[in-house]
Amino acid sequence: MRKGIIQSNQSSFSTLYRLADLVVITAIYFYVLFANGLAVNAASLVVLFVCIISFMLCAESSDIYRSWRTSPSLMMIKSVLAVWLLTVCATVVFAYFLHWLVPYKTFVLSYWLVAAGFCLLGWRIVFREVLYIQRKKGHNSRNAVIIGATASGYSLAEQISDNEYLGINFKGFYDDRCDERIPHEMRYSIKGNVDDVIQLAKENKVDYIYLSMPMSAEKRIMSILNLCSDTTATVYIIPNFFIYNLIHARWQNIGSIQTLSVFDTPFQGGSDVLKRIEDIVLSSLILSVIALPMLLIAAAVKITSPGPAIFKQTRYGLDGKPITIYKFRSMSTQDNGKQVKQAQKNDPRITRLGAFIRRTSLDELPQFINVLQGRMSIVGPRPHAVAHNEEYRKLIEGYMLRHKVRPGITGWAQINGYRGETETINKMVKRVEYDLDYIHRWSVWLDIKIIFSTAFKGFVSKNAY
Repeated sequence: MRKGIIQSNQSSFSTLYRLADLVVITAIYFYVLFANGLAVNAASLVVLFVCIISFMLCAESSDIYRSWRTSPSLMMIKSVLAVWLLTVCATVVFAYFLHWLVPYKTFVLSYWLVAAGFCLLGWRIVFREVLYIQRKKGHNSRNAVIIGATASGYSLAEQISDNEYLGINFKGFYDDRCDERIPHEMRYSIKGNVDDVIQLAKENKVDYIYLSMPMSAEKRIMSILNLCSDTTATVYIIPNFFIYNLIHARWQNIGSIQTLSVFDTPFQGGSDVLKRIEDIVLSSLILSVIALPMLLIAAAVKITSPGPAIFKQTRYGLDGKPITIYKFRSMSTQDNGKQVKQAQKNDPRITRLGAFIRRTSLDELPQFINVLQGRMSIVGPRPHAVAHNEEYRKLIEGYMLRHKVRPGITGWAQINGYRGETETINKMVKRVEYDLDYIHRWSVWLDIKIIFSTAFKGFVSKNAY
């Protein structure tokens, strides 16, 4: 590796995983065709091609081919399941709208998609269990020490100890500092100093050395690295980036220099395409179902109170750029200026019908049109009036970071109880915390979870006035 260049660590099994997935999907497809006495021809290969392309796009966007060595099995299963569910949706939509290109009946497609899904999960679980068993027997295991009794080092030690399947045996902390400079709770964990580590490494008793030291201790780190260069141990530096509020941080190359983004969006490249496909497919299906109810609600709004059926308001969208959102009008006034008063309990501005459609979230239905337009997403931080944005950005640290993604019709904050009026600053702080947590944790699986939670418990809320 050239000096100054940082390379990303890719799983050595990533290529194997990709090939195995393609083999599984294709093999199950041909098996189902042969089992049902169907011929293999150009027409029958179209569906397979669409499925594979959809799966690979979703898989790469969701990063399921990264190393899962340090992640729980359940997390891997959820990620693969979410990717396959999206692939199934894309394949079924294709088969429905272009049914003349599908040379067999629906049950054949169903058998294939269900069987392939079980096999994709099954071979991963079996392979992971085999690796785990081998590591518990001592095969492919490694001895590790941590230089630096710090909070980040302690967190790493806990992760190593809690996850036996990593195949890493933690041998203790080593630190040159005197007892007075070491946190009290870690003093009895110190096994020795840096010289002891170097001696162990020279005797091939240590495979991994983790440096957990402040970024300001550059000279000391370089000194230790020079000592480690006289051994064959693999050395890792634990950067204490936790001092920053990282929002989907990622490495980025600018020529031959690598930079670390601190505040970034999770929706770039394939992820952005995947999120947009998710929005277009789901909003189209939902609009086809709610079109008639929307017409009835619009007529009811128009008949029961003077004014337009649709209320338009300017709010902040992606990257804080102004967008116009649609709602069914639920008030006698249409505030859209520098001062917008939040709706309160028994608010006299709310019409009789407006109280019902606000409480049941029916007033939000026109925003599915905003989703189709690309202004909003189905899942994301709820957009606030511009006046409220300008107020809260001065009061809440990191408030504007929620605009690193498209605003949503529903969100992580809403299904966790922070929907409706935020009469105290603390409620808005909690809502922002959930919004930023969503950006941190975004995945297709999380979107699906939020959508299902909204469907069962998110439409009606005691806080919605």
